[in-house]
Amino acid sequence: MATTTTTATATARRYGRLLSYVGIGAIVLYCLAPFYWMVVSGLRRPSDQFATTPFPNPISFQNFQAAFSATNGFARALLNSFIVAGTTTVFTLAIGITAAYAIARLEFRFKNVVLAVIIATSMFPGISLLVPLLRLFVSLDWINTYQALIVPCMSFALPLTVFNLTAFFKQMPLELEGAAQVDGCTKWQAFRKIILPLAMPGVFTSAILTFIAAWNEFIIALSVTNEKDMRTAPVITALFTGQYKYDQPFGTQMAAGVAVTIPLVIGVLIFQRRIVDGLTAGALK
Repeated sequence: MATTTTTATATARRYGRLLSYVGIGAIVLYCLAPFYWMVVSGLRRPSDQFATTPFPNPISFQNFQAAFSATNGFARALLNSFIVAGTTTVFTLAIGITAAYAIARLEFRFKNVVLAVIIATSMFPGISLLVPLLRLFVSLDWINTYQALIVPCMSFALPLTVFNLTAFFKQMPLELEGAAQVDGCTKWQAFRKIILPLAMPGVFTSAILTFIAAWNEFIIALSVTNEKDMRTAPVITALFTGQYKYDQPFGTQMAAGVAVTIPLVIGVLIFQRRIVDGLTAGALK
């Protein structure tokens, strides 16, 4: 009887493990299918852009050559995206880390209200802020400038960064700073040498999320730029034109989409472990 029960339990576990693998495989397939089709479409010949075969036959790099042609300005748009996303990430972390540490460690009136207001500001859809931003940037003569692209991205990324890092700093015991100060550190040294390294998983998570959000931002970047040299990669990709007026350059846009996505994939793969640590920190006690 005991042997039968043990066998049944082992069989149930095997089936459960198999179902888990099938479920994970289905989720991975669902997530990667659009990117796979984008790669396949980018590797087709322009004459085969409406083909539905699962593999390009023959493989062609004409779409990538067309995407990076001088007339499209895609290479400059990629550089603009790197500048905007990188600068946004650096400034967002510099402000967000200090603000989150102050909210987590300092005691002052209405602290929870301040944090709630910061979080509430991220709930406004970008399109609702477009007209006020345009009027402000026109009056400041910021149209077709990097600051017009960076400042709105920071306003969207800062609330998430502050909220995420505040939770990290609150999890750290106050005794850490006290012990560091007993050993001769100032408050700034205790923060820089003790607290900040321990918060690196959260910092990396906030950094990659901020970079991705700034890299993919479209509607504001489209609205505050009207010169090709200042447009970002998502905007320039959407404005690609075909050989003739009414052509739809699907293949070129797919190739550009692959080029835009690859830096994000590389960044996530490099910092994968830190990102996972940051997202799961505090889940278990």
